[in-house]
Amino acid sequence: ATHGERIMLLDKADGVICTLPAATGTGVKYTFLVKTTVTSNAYDIKVDSASATIDGTAYTLQDGGDTIVAFETAGTSDAVRMDGTTQGGIIGDKVEFIDVGTNLWHVNVFNSATGTEASPFEALVS
Repeated sequence: ATHGERIMLLDKADGVICTLPAATGTGVKYTFLVKTTVTSNAYDIKVDSASATIDGTAYTLQDGGDTIVAFETAGTSDAVRMDGTTQGGIIGDKVEFIDVGTNLWHVNVFNSATGTEASPFEALVS
């Protein structure tokens, strides 16, 4: 919770797991910026409990052209996973979370991917 309104740099090539604080509707924003492309494991940013979810969109740049692929969260989405390839996690990628309500985060993902682009939204918290 002490990192609200700050930019968190993701700079471990072997990935990292970040857990957001409980969402209560404060409006605080958490911004994650990829400083080092993840090459093993993933950058996972997840909610704090099984009752929390995320709602929002991801805008992914295709590596084979000048096209953007967009993804929406699902009703079960509770995390953003960037794997260094199809789900992003490449230097320059940015993820913003805003605490919009009890157990609810709004998310915007601006990333690039390689291969066949895939949604970065996951259900990782049980």
